[in-house]
Amino acid sequence: MPQRVLVGGERARGVALVVAGVITAQFGAGYAVTLFDELGPGGAAFLRLFFAALVLVAVWRPRLRGHSFADLRVAVTFGVVLGVMNLSIYSAMDRIPLGVAVTIEFAGPMAVAVIGSRRALDLLWVALAATGIVLLTGPGGGSLDPVGVMFALLAATMWAFYILLAERTGRIFPGGSGLAVAMVAGAVVVAPFGIGQAGSELLKPELLAAGAAVALASSVIPYSLDLEALRRLPASLFGVLMSLEPAVAALAGLIVLGQELGAREWVAIALVVIASGGATRERSPLSASG
Repeated sequence: MPQRVLVGGERARGVALVVAGVITAQFGAGYAVTLFDELGPGGAAFLRLFFAALVLVAVWRPRLRGHSFADLRVAVTFGVVLGVMNLSIYSAMDRIPLGVAVTIEFAGPMAVAVIGSRRALDLLWVALAATGIVLLTGPGGGSLDPVGVMFALLAATMWAFYILLAERTGRIFPGGSGLAVAMVAGAVVVAPFGIGQAGSELLKPELLAAGAAVALASSVIPYSLDLEALRRLPASLFGVLMSLEPAVAALAGLIVLGQELGAREWVAIALVVIASGGATRERSPLSASG
C-alpha cells in the first residue's frame, strides 16, 4: 500500500473530497428536478450531458487518432449507457422522491460488487438491500409510481454497466479523455428526447445557465473530486463512503424539494446504505448517479 494512503492528513482530505462530491452531486440532482416543469427530465438530462461534454472535451482534448475502431466502440458504448442512465434516473426523479430513486438505483453498483463473490457475508448484504428496496416500493398498497420505480431500476442496470465500461475505457484512453468521448456520445443519444420534451425552452439563456450549473454540480465537480480522492484513499474506503449517496439524496430531496419521507422509507434507505457499504468495501463503484 502506498505510504501516503497511511498518512492521516491525506486520508482525511480524501474523505472530505468524497463527501463533498456526494453532497454536490445529490444537491445538484435536487436542483435539476426543479427544472423539470420547464425542460422535462429529458431536457434537463440533455443540458447536463451537453455542458459536461463541453467542459470535459475542453479540459482533456481527446485524440481519436491512434485508437482502433474497437477502442472507439467501447467509449461510445460507455456513452450510450451514460446517456440512458442519466435520462432514466431523471425520469424516475420526475415520478418518485429523489432519495427513493437514488436508493433503488444504488442496487446497480452493489450488484457489481457482489457478483462473482464467494464470500458468504455478501448474501447478508444482498438480503439487506433487497429488504430495503421492497420496503421502499411498498408492495400491497404502496404509493410509489410504478413507472418511476421501473425507470429507477433501469438506471440501476445502466449504472452497473457504467462501472464495467468505465473501467475498460479508463484502460484504453489516457486521463479523462475516454470519459469526454463518452459524454459526447451520451449527449447525442439523449438529444432527441431532450429536444422533444423541452423544445424552444432550450434556447432560453436562464435555462441554459441552469443546465450548465447542473452539469458542473452533478458531473464535472463530483467526477473531479472522486479522481482526487482515489489518489488519497484505498478503494475499499472509497466504496464505503460512496454508499452515503442514498441518504444524502434523501436529505437533498427534503431540503431542496420539500420531499418528506416516512419512517419506513428512512429505515429502508438505512438498510440499503448499510448493505452497500458492506458489499462495496472491497471495490469502488464510480460516482455517476443523480
